Amino acid sequence: MAIFHSQLIGHSKTHDTLKSTTISLLLRFYDSTDGKIFLDKHDIKILNINWLRSIIGFVQQEPVLFNRTIAENIAYGIDHRQVALEEIEEAAKQANIHQEILQFPQGYETNCGNVGNSQLSGGQKQRIAIARALLRKPKILLLDEATSALDNTSEGIVQEAIDNARKGRTCLTIAHRLTTIKNSEKIAVVKSGRVHEEGQHEDLLRQQGLYYKLQRATEQSHNQQ
Repeated sequence: MAIFHSQLIGHSKTHDTLKSTTISLLLRFYDSTDGKIFLDKHDIKILNINWLRSIIGFVQQEPVLFNRTIAENIAYGIDHRQVALEEIEEAAKQANIHQEILQFPQGYETNCGNVGNSQLSGGQKQRIAIARALLRKPKILLLDEATSALDNTSEGIVQEAIDNARKGRTCLTIAHRLTTIKNSEKIAVVKSGRVHEEGQHEDLLRQQGLYYKLQRATEQSHNQQ
């Protein structure tokens, strides 16, 4: 499957093992023994691994925030003293979280708290994680189930943040929830380790294949709630 610059790619998989494999291969936690992955016509196996990871912004399903300020969490992994607050705020604006941060009495100096002891909602945590990824100005944004644990309202807000974040960069979204990927320029449905179907949302529905069945199952689940 070819992915071009600035495309939004939706990756729907039928098993969580495929999800972790995709992420691990792209970030080179291990290398493929069957097939190759190319980046700008270069096999990623020959690329400097630190450089490769530096151009990929990764947002995982369960965002990890530390017992530090919001500003320090967004700048985590970069020397906080070398990052201007304006840069942190710009990343937060792109992630659609800036105005909500300003509502806290201490603003960006608000402490995120320990795990399980945070005043932040799930959607806010996810957008802070997106801001952290964007601060590094990645060429590729890799999103792993970024909205799966959110309610419908929070999902819409985070999805808007993702739409802002992907501008000017390639975005690969891995998701079970089809609402997350339906607007992608290309959707790949992966089954048994291979691309089973590929196309845009409407095209895949017309084919009435696996993606169509997943969509129908999603609709039936919503109707039962």
